[in-house]
Amino acid sequence: MSLLSVSVYQIHSRGFGRPEAIVKDTCPRCGFAGEMGPRYIIPSQVKNRQGETQNVWDYKNSKELYENLKEFLKHLYFRHITMKSQDRRVVVCESLLCPTVFRETLAKVLFQYFEVPSVYFVPSHLTPLYTLGIGCGLVMDVGYKEASVIPIYEWTPVLKGLQILPLAGKAIHQNLRVLLENSNNEAGDDKAAAVKRPPVDDLTEEVLEDIKVRCCFVTNINRAKQILAVYCGKEDSSKLPPSPPDVEYPFNGDSFLRISGRVREEACEILFEQDNEEMSLSTMILDSLIKCPIDTRRELAENLIITGGTCQLPGFYSRLQKELYDQLSKPRYSEKLKIQAFKFHQPPCIENYTAWLGGAIAGAMITLPGRSVSRESFMETNTLPDWCKLLEKTE
Repeated sequence: MSLLSVSVYQIHSRGFGRPEAIVKDTCPRCGFAGEMGPRYIIPSQVKNRQGETQNVWDYKNSKELYENLKEFLKHLYFRHITMKSQDRRVVVCESLLCPTVFRETLAKVLFQYFEVPSVYFVPSHLTPLYTLGIGCGLVMDVGYKEASVIPIYEWTPVLKGLQILPLAGKAIHQNLRVLLENSNNEAGDDKAAAVKRPPVDDLTEEVLEDIKVRCCFVTNINRAKQILAVYCGKEDSSKLPPSPPDVEYPFNGDSFLRISGRVREEACEILFEQDNEEMSLSTMILDSLIKCPIDTRRELAENLIITGGTCQLPGFYSRLQKELYDQLSKPRYSEKLKIQAFKFHQPPCIENYTAWLGGAIAGAMITLPGRSVSRESFMETNTLPDWCKLLEKTE
């Protein structure tokens, strides 16, 4: 029996984002199990009774959420997938922090309205391991809203090691907006002499994301330390390393926006600059390892899996690896972690849909019926077991 695999865990407001160039975490992936990539990436938006477009997660109660999900899945089934819902099982890649009301309402829509045979809810941090065929790994998801880290050992998420911070694409956009507004970047008509600063209202999320993808990159750790030392007053400004070349970004159709090299390389520094609690992307991984059992830390450190669209920025992997070794040399971690190496896996697909591909692989496995919740079972109890509860085998 063919199966439908849908990464709809990204619909709800606490989901972990996976943006690509111009697609944020509000766009679930959908397609068929066994395929190498999603067929469609659909914005999770519906039209309300007044004909206005709204996000699926904008609801006041479970009844309104039910209607939103019903309309969204109608759009998915009958406009994009174009298939009969009763003929195919469903695999849903969900966030570990998915609200219970969202999860249960989604199950009601699938079972009661669309009458699907069964649904398999699988944690989104677990599915990347299916793409590699390993049962142990430390999975970091750097998407749009949040960055999250969770260890997976013997195919089981270790919740004690869960780390979440708002260090992702949205944080880069906010930092980029501030840098553009405070810099000497100017927009003019066809490089004319008369110039002006970019209007704040014109720097929308879509524009900022496009600038980030086209122009920005993650600089190396040595340059970042030099720049930070100058900004903190520890070094003279003459020791500031030379800036990368400036670029001209087409802006408002008939004008351009000059983006300095300093802005291009500093926009992504928000991911690695430690806050007041000394937290960054690298410390999230190290703190997660500390909370894991001591006999699992080495294996987890040698099986790092990075997913999410933000990690596709040029220089991201190299900088993260250097940051890990740099932080590991400090007393805060050197006394607790005796790790010699950090090794990264390269999934067989683009990072922004690694979770979907893992769900597609899980949907093609012969063990799917024993892990799924059947429609008959759900209609009898009207309850949905949690992902960490062992389910009785259902045929």
